[in-house]
Amino acid sequence: MMDRPARKNKLILVSFVFITLLGFIGWVGLLYLIWLWLTSLHVSVDYWVMVQSLSGAVTAAAVFSAGFIAYKELSEMAASRHMDIADRLFDELNSPEAIASRRWIFQNLADDPEQGLQTLSTEGQAAIKQVLNSLDRVAFLTQSGWIDDGILMPWMHPMIAKAWDKLEPYVAYERSRRNEPYYYQHVSELGRRCREWREAHLPGTPVKWVKNAL
Repeated sequence: MMDRPARKNKLILVSFVFITLLGFIGWVGLLYLIWLWLTSLHVSVDYWVMVQSLSGAVTAAAVFSAGFIAYKELSEMAASRHMDIADRLFDELNSPEAIASRRWIFQNLADDPEQGLQTLSTEGQAAIKQVLNSLDRVAFLTQSGWIDDGILMPWMHPMIAKAWDKLEPYVAYERSRRNEPYYYQHVSELGRRCREWREAHLPGTPVKWVKNAL
């Protein structure tokens, strides 16, 4: 016994064939009526030549129309994807945990990683991992080809630039100590892109550190 999905697929196929056949008969019939009308006006037209010419013109118009519709749909899909990525990034960077972790790093993390790691508390270690993992996810969501940096960097760059300025020495130190050059490699790439964007759009603008900031 045929299951429901199979019956549905068969119905779609039969409907497609029926509509195609009906459209063909209707088109040929319409052209025949046009030919009869032209003949009544004493216009000499070969019916099959007329069918071939008009069918070719309609086919070309249909192809161009389908291409335009496909382009519009692809543009809408790209815009929807960009909005979805932007929404994920907003949630990732502005969650209470991410904000609290960045605040701890900005206010407490020592500039020298060797010294900082010796006195690092459990809270501090958790904050560093939270921010690095958050930036790693941002790097994944904004990898090349998925979404243009020009869309996201205008509002995202302060959070990335400040966090990476503090964490870059620690990542470099850990890479050397672990002998793992791939340690948070994608975060490094994200930080590089952020700096390049800032140099291009905000030249000469250093990162500012404010005590007791909101």
